[in-house]
Amino acid sequence: MIIEPLAIPEMKLVRPRVHGDARGFFLETYHARLFAKAGLPTTWVQDNHSRSRRGVLRGLHYQLANPQGKLVRVARGRVFDVAVDIRRSSPTFGRWAGFELTDTGLEMLWIPPGFAHGFLVLSETADFIYKCTTLWDAESDRGILWSDPAIGIAWPLEGLELQLSPRDQVQPLLAEAEVFA
Repeated sequence: MIIEPLAIPEMKLVRPRVHGDARGFFLETYHARLFAKAGLPTTWVQDNHSRSRRGVLRGLHYQLANPQGKLVRVARGRVFDVAVDIRRSSPTFGRWAGFELTDTGLEMLWIPPGFAHGFLVLSETADFIYKCTTLWDAESDRGILWSDPAIGIAWPLEGLELQLSPRDQVQPLLAEAEVFA
């Protein structure tokens, strides 16, 4: 397993070693010793699985009082996955990093607490799976507008009919959102 930092160093790209042959493949999606050595969590409290259609954009979501770290991957399909640093004291506050995750590349992204997260489905459907470091907390659930020009995420929207939840259509801009100190 190779674990490397992205443009925002706290975010990590996890490339598992894939063992494949004519029958298919095998890979480890979690290895406690390797994760600990790379400074990643070794305790997870919740696993989530979402299925979405082409053009669905989910996010940018986070939990304020009970922040979650997430290890995300795509089991089927293709997504553009994004995280935004929303820690005011961070030198990378307001910066984003994105990566295309696929069921053929099999990479995973570590998104630490203190980041807003979202993804856009690029394939006909996508199964998106993620591990969380804390439980979902409805009282603490927050969001930032996916298209905030101050953040400037380069979403690959060409040829897509964008689909957003009513909630994600009206999230506040980063400048107006409750964020981390």
